[in-house]
Amino acid sequence: MPVFVGTSGWQYRDWRGVLYPEGLPQRLWLEEYARRFAAVENNNAFYRLPERHTFAEWRARTPEGFVMAVKASRFLTHVKRLKDPEEPVERLLGRAEALGDRLGPVLLQLPPTLRADAGLLDDALARFPSRVRVAVEPRHETWWTEEIASVLAARGAALCWADRGSRPLTPLWRTAGWGYLRLHEGRARPWPAYGRQALVSWADRVAASWPEGADVYVFLNNDPGGAAVRNAVSFTRAMAATGRAVVRPAAPATDPE
Repeated sequence: MPVFVGTSGWQYRDWRGVLYPEGLPQRLWLEEYARRFAAVENNNAFYRLPERHTFAEWRARTPEGFVMAVKASRFLTHVKRLKDPEEPVERLLGRAEALGDRLGPVLLQLPPTLRADAGLLDDALARFPSRVRVAVEPRHETWWTEEIASVLAARGAALCWADRGSRPLTPLWRTAGWGYLRLHEGRARPWPAYGRQALVSWADRVAASWPEGADVYVFLNNDPGGAAVRNAVSFTRAMAATGRAVVRPAAPATDPE
């Protein structure tokens, strides 16, 4: 099972001295990131969708085999709230597909106030071509029904597994032949780090839930203080200890000091 491990975003000032050497200019941070991790979740696209040429530049700056997942624009998920999805999806893909073979899944993170609507979800997912993987992260308890699981499965979309406080926030449904996991905030010190046992537990869950050959994308979203960087390295090791294949970066990742 190839597991892709990375962080949610890569341009954080407080990662200087953790992941990025003190003298390295910010314009070279993506290249340095790609030496350490084989995947990244682009969450900037949620706040402001980059132009197509920017995605093309990111492709040119990263090595073969690198994967960039893209968090869908909040215009689709939070402003339109999944209504009238055709134009927002077309605009998103018209730009993001400039990543070419670097394009990973698209993440639809839904607003915490958006209640379940199977019709809206199905219509939005229908706008994505089959070549594009889509993960959905609902955040209202009304989404945890068999009807929603059936919509996701019928469209080949993955339910995004999510964690906060070292506890699952979602059911651990497998709705596609691949998986997506986001770790938002741990309970260890310094905040918001995950402790070793929490990461080992998630690695064991992934290994037990997904068969060999299934792609699983895992992103650490606890960025303050570089916690995501350290935890991504530790999770990679925990995942490898289960005996499952982990996609390796261009240069071996080491525990940042």
